[in-house]
Amino acid sequence: MDKIKVNIVNKQKAIKVPTGVRMLIRRCCHAVLELEGFEGSAEVDVSLVDNQQIHTINLEQREIDAPTDVLSFPLGENGAYDKNPATGAYMLGDIVISLEQAQAQAEEYGHTFQREVGYLTVHSMLHLLGYDHVEGGLEAVRMREKEEAVMLSIGLPRGSSYVLENEE
Repeated sequence: MDKIKVNIVNKQKAIKVPTGVRMLIRRCCHAVLELEGFEGSAEVDVSLVDNQQIHTINLEQREIDAPTDVLSFPLGENGAYDKNPATGAYMLGDIVISLEQAQAQAEEYGHTFQREVGYLTVHSMLHLLGYDHVEGGLEAVRMREKEEAVMLSIGLPRGSSYVLENEE
Protein backbone atom coordinates (compact mmCIF):
# COMPACT_ATOMS: atom_id res chain seq x y z
CA MET A 1 0.00 0.00 0.00
CA ASP A 2 1.26 3.44 -0.88
CA LYS A 3 -0.72 6.23 0.78
CA ILE A 4 -4.25 6.49 2.10
CA LYS A 5 -6.15 9.76 2.24
CA VAL A 6 -9.03 9.73 4.70
CA ASN A 7 -11.30 12.76 4.36
CA ILE A 8 -13.28 13.20 7.60
CA VAL A 9 -16.20 15.62 7.82
CA ASN A 10 -18.10 16.23 11.05
CA LYS A 11 -21.70 16.96 9.99
CA GLN A 12 -23.29 16.79 13.43
CA LYS A 13 -23.40 18.78 16.66
CA ALA A 14 -24.89 16.18 19.05
CA ILE A 15 -21.56 14.66 20.19
CA LYS A 16 -18.29 16.53 20.72
CA VAL A 17 -15.59 14.73 18.75
CA PRO A 18 -12.92 13.83 21.33
CA THR A 19 -9.25 14.55 20.72
CA GLY A 20 -7.63 11.71 18.83
CA VAL A 21 -10.78 10.30 17.18
CA ARG A 22 -9.87 11.58 13.72
CA MET A 23 -6.38 10.08 14.09
CA LEU A 24 -7.97 6.81 15.26
CA ILE A 25 -10.25 6.68 12.20
CA ARG A 26 -7.25 7.19 9.92
CA ARG A 27 -5.25 4.49 11.77
CA CYS A 28 -8.16 2.05 11.41
CA CYS A 29 -8.48 2.67 7.67
CA HIS A 30 -4.73 2.23 7.22
CA ALA A 31 -4.66 -0.95 9.33
CA VAL A 32 -7.44 -2.59 7.27
CA LEU A 33 -5.65 -1.87 4.00
CA GLU A 34 -2.37 -3.10 5.45
CA LEU A 35 -3.96 -6.34 6.69
CA GLU A 36 -5.53 -6.88 3.29
CA GLY A 37 -2.28 -6.22 1.41
CA PHE A 38 -3.93 -3.44 -0.59
CA GLU A 39 -1.77 -2.30 -3.50
CA GLY A 40 -1.57 1.38 -4.45
CA SER A 41 -2.88 4.60 -2.96
CA ALA A 42 -6.45 4.90 -1.71
CA GLU A 43 -9.02 7.49 -0.71
CA VAL A 44 -11.93 7.12 1.71
CA ASP A 45 -14.53 9.69 2.76
CA VAL A 46 -15.86 9.48 6.34
CA SER A 47 -18.89 11.49 7.49
CA LEU A 48 -19.67 11.81 11.19
CA VAL A 49 -23.41 12.31 11.64
CA ASP A 50 -26.16 12.15 14.26
CA ASN A 51 -28.99 9.61 14.50
CA GLN A 52 -31.47 11.72 12.53
CA GLN A 53 -29.03 12.18 9.66
CA ILE A 54 -28.13 8.48 9.43
CA HIS A 55 -31.82 7.59 9.72
CA THR A 56 -32.56 9.77 6.68
CA ILE A 57 -29.68 8.27 4.68
CA ASN A 58 -30.71 4.73 5.67
CA LEU A 59 -34.30 5.41 4.52
CA GLU A 60 -33.25 7.07 1.25
CA GLN A 61 -30.51 4.59 0.29
CA ARG A 62 -31.69 1.30 1.79
CA GLU A 63 -35.41 1.89 2.41
CA ILE A 64 -34.90 1.07 6.10
CA ASP A 65 -36.86 3.47 8.30
CA ALA A 66 -34.52 3.45 11.31
CA PRO A 67 -31.21 4.86 12.45
CA THR A 68 -28.16 2.60 12.39
CA ASP A 69 -24.59 2.81 13.62
CA VAL A 70 -22.64 2.84 10.35
CA LEU A 71 -23.28 2.77 6.62
CA SER A 72 -20.82 1.84 3.88
CA PHE A 73 -21.07 2.92 0.27
CA PRO A 74 -18.40 1.10 -1.75
CA LEU A 75 -17.35 2.60 -5.07
CA GLY A 76 -15.66 -0.56 -6.32
CA GLU A 77 -16.72 -4.05 -7.14
CA ASN A 78 -14.74 -7.31 -7.06
CA GLY A 79 -11.55 -5.46 -6.17
CA ALA A 80 -11.83 -2.98 -9.08
CA TYR A 81 -11.98 0.70 -8.13
CA ASP A 82 -12.06 3.93 -10.09
CA LYS A 83 -9.01 6.15 -9.74
CA ASN A 84 -9.09 9.78 -8.81
CA PRO A 85 -7.66 11.42 -11.95
CA ALA A 86 -6.04 14.20 -9.89
CA THR A 87 -4.20 11.90 -7.46
CA GLY A 88 -4.13 8.45 -9.06
CA ALA A 89 -5.53 6.99 -5.82
CA TYR A 90 -8.21 4.31 -5.80
CA MET A 91 -11.53 5.71 -4.56
CA LEU A 92 -12.82 3.08 -2.13
CA GLY A 93 -16.06 4.75 -1.09
CA ASP A 94 -17.88 6.47 1.73
CA ILE A 95 -18.33 5.64 5.41
CA VAL A 96 -21.09 7.27 7.47
CA ILE A 97 -20.87 6.88 11.26
CA SER A 98 -23.57 7.98 13.70
CA LEU A 99 -21.67 9.32 16.70
CA GLU A 100 -24.87 9.26 18.78
CA GLN A 101 -25.32 5.55 18.07
CA ALA A 102 -21.62 4.88 18.65
CA GLN A 103 -21.85 6.53 22.07
CA ALA A 104 -24.95 4.50 23.00
CA GLN A 105 -23.33 1.24 21.86
CA ALA A 106 -20.10 1.98 23.74
CA GLU A 107 -22.14 2.35 26.92
CA GLU A 108 -24.19 -0.78 26.13
CA TYR A 109 -21.10 -2.92 25.43
CA GLY A 110 -19.06 -1.48 28.30
CA HIS A 111 -16.15 -0.06 26.35
CA THR A 112 -14.96 3.37 25.31
CA PHE A 113 -16.47 5.60 22.68
CA GLN A 114 -13.13 5.52 20.87
CA ARG A 115 -13.12 1.72 20.67
CA GLU A 116 -16.65 1.76 19.25
CA VAL A 117 -15.78 4.35 16.61
CA GLY A 118 -12.65 2.35 15.75
CA TYR A 119 -14.64 -0.87 15.42
CA LEU A 120 -17.30 0.79 13.24
CA THR A 121 -14.58 2.23 11.00
CA VAL A 122 -12.86 -1.16 10.61
CA HIS A 123 -16.21 -2.87 9.97
CA SER A 124 -17.14 -0.34 7.32
CA MET A 125 -13.71 -0.43 5.65
CA LEU A 126 -14.08 -4.19 5.23
CA HIS A 127 -17.45 -3.57 3.55
CA LEU A 128 -15.74 -1.11 1.17
CA LEU A 129 -13.32 -3.90 0.26
CA GLY A 130 -16.15 -6.31 -0.54
CA TYR A 131 -16.69 -8.21 2.71
CA ASP A 132 -20.23 -8.89 3.86
CA HIS A 133 -21.96 -10.46 6.85
CA VAL A 134 -25.63 -10.05 5.94
CA GLU A 135 -26.15 -13.64 4.85
CA GLY A 136 -24.35 -14.95 7.94
CA GLY A 137 -22.42 -18.20 7.73
CA LEU A 138 -18.76 -18.45 6.79
CA GLU A 139 -18.62 -14.97 5.24
CA ALA A 140 -19.79 -13.38 8.49
CA VAL A 141 -17.29 -15.42 10.53
CA ARG A 142 -14.48 -14.44 8.15
CA MET A 143 -15.38 -10.76 8.36
CA ARG A 144 -15.55 -10.91 12.17
CA GLU A 145 -12.11 -12.56 12.34
CA LYS A 146 -10.65 -9.80 10.16
CA GLU A 147 -12.27 -7.12 12.32
CA GLU A 148 -10.72 -8.59 15.44
CA ALA A 149 -7.32 -8.99 13.77
CA VAL A 150 -7.29 -5.32 12.77
CA MET A 151 -8.50 -4.16 16.18
CA LEU A 152 -5.75 -6.22 17.82
CA SER A 153 -3.13 -4.81 15.41
CA ILE A 154 -3.95 -1.23 16.48
CA GLY A 155 -4.06 -2.07 20.17
CA LEU A 156 -7.83 -2.27 20.60
CA PRO A 157 -8.56 -5.93 21.28
CA ARG A 158 -11.94 -6.94 22.63
CA GLY A 159 -12.20 -5.84 26.25
CA SER A 160 -9.77 -2.93 25.99
CA SER A 161 -10.00 0.77 25.32
CA TYR A 162 -8.15 3.40 23.37
CA VAL A 163 -6.96 6.25 25.52
CA LEU A 164 -4.37 8.73 24.39
CA GLU A 165 -1.58 9.33 26.86
CA ASN A 166 -2.37 13.04 27.16
CA GLU A 167 -6.08 12.44 27.90
CA GLU A 168 -7.36 12.02 31.43
